[in-house]
Amino acid sequence: MANNIKFTILREEAPDFMDLPWEFPLTHWQGRCLRLEDVPRGISRHPVVFVNYSGKLYAIKSLPQAAAKKEFELLTVMEKLRLPAVIPVGVAENTVGVDTFGILITQYLEQSLPYRNLFMNDSLAKYRENLLDAMAGLLVQLHLNGVYWGDCSLSNTLFRRDAGALQAYLVDIETGEYFADKFPATKRLYDLEIMEENVNGELHDLGTFGLLAENVPLRDTGSYIRLRYQSLWEEITHEDIIDPGETYLIHERIRALNDLGFSVGDVDLVRTESGDQLRLRIQVTDRNFHRDQFYNLTAIDAEEKQAQQLMNEIQEIKASLSRMNNQSIPLSVAAYHWSENIYKPVVAELSPLCDESTSLVELYCQVLEHKWYLSEKAGHDVGHNAAAKDFINRFTRKDLQLEIK
Repeated sequence: MANNIKFTILREEAPDFMDLPWEFPLTHWQGRCLRLEDVPRGISRHPVVFVNYSGKLYAIKSLPQAAAKKEFELLTVMEKLRLPAVIPVGVAENTVGVDTFGILITQYLEQSLPYRNLFMNDSLAKYRENLLDAMAGLLVQLHLNGVYWGDCSLSNTLFRRDAGALQAYLVDIETGEYFADKFPATKRLYDLEIMEENVNGELHDLGTFGLLAENVPLRDTGSYIRLRYQSLWEEITHEDIIDPGETYLIHERIRALNDLGFSVGDVDLVRTESGDQLRLRIQVTDRNFHRDQFYNLTAIDAEEKQAQQLMNEIQEIKASLSRMNNQSIPLSVAAYHWSENIYKPVVAELSPLCDESTSLVELYCQVLEHKWYLSEKAGHDVGHNAAAKDFINRFTRKDLQLEIK
């Protein structure tokens, strides 16, 4: 078996994958491989299987050799740029009979949802509107970092829940390109045109086969994503003209970008043609501002909106502890207090509700929303423990009702 597969690159921490039935094409692995797992997936033009090694899942895709190598290289660049995409694990050549195929292995994106689940399942209806923002945000991030997708579609994207919204992740970039210097404006326009055509076509196909949930618009979804993209792109890339005495506007602009989740790289101040004003140009990097801040304080990995919500809570605790102690409390102390006395006890209660599509951090964010609802109703802060218990009770009772039906 080992003679059939030759890895060009394989991560050191990854399994060697040599116990898989490489003498057969991926489409014939069913019944021949005990490691195969069935997971939610989008539509792929190439054969894809998922294998389980000690509870960690990997996606294996068979495609032409040159395409496999190119996609691996692009995903590696995206990982270095910290863009939301699947993590490349290995690239190889596999010989089956007289034919040789390229093999691309990526790490499976845990707790993710394909678009078909979002549009076919009524219980996920509240996330559909967020999908438009998530797709627009993903394209903006790629283009800001010089990445041309070339085949932006719902099928090539997975979604993770993010504090009641969604975070989009790229999972397929066979036709992409990376521009280290200047990203051509024509490529940006091509990506938007391809996205519109693909998205509208995918939803039309679901509608044709009667697979769409009720009240899902079939037309113009792609154009809505494009409009949201253009609005976000303008917000991030526009230049400000400021007077010499208005340097405070620089901090306001940076804070506004941070609120959108973007970290700021270079800040350039260039004199205008008139010479008495300054042109402010800000270069943004990744969209992990709150995520990095939260992780550095708590060592908890969260999506960007989740981290932003939880950082707000930590800031509130900092203010409360400072008042109680009549002195300023460092943010790190507030974060530790939050983690030990609030977060950990609540997620310990929530752990039985965690499933393959919902993380503990997301459940905690849902409890925060539920706490706000209960507190508004009661006219006072009901507290985390009461909110968690009520949330669990309602969630469990709802599941039981569904089972009885």
